[in-house]
Amino acid sequence: MTIINATDKDFDENIKEGVVLVDFWAPWCGPCKMIAPVLEELNGELEGKASIVKVDVDDNQGTASKYGIMSIPTLLLFKDGEIVEKVVGFQPKEALESLIKKHA
Repeated sequence: MTIINATDKDFDENIKEGVVLVDFWAPWCGPCKMIAPVLEELNGELEGKASIVKVDVDDNQGTASKYGIMSIPTLLLFKDGEIVEKVVGFQPKEALESLIKKHA
């Protein structure tokens, strides 16, 4: 499944069903660039268990504000539209895998 780039307009639609890991990021953010390949790799292994959504905080300030995103990268894990986990900063693949497995 492809990683979805969500906007303020379609964010709620993208998180309403199943387990969804949302990456709040920006193009100028160093740690965000470090976590991007980790998310790509994880996405290939999550087929059917969870999906990954990315939100550029510069272009989608409404969504970032709604969820109180103060620093990036911030990763929120949603299950059926509700936040179940939140982590801030770079995370190794193993940490993200275990986070998702707890709720998948």
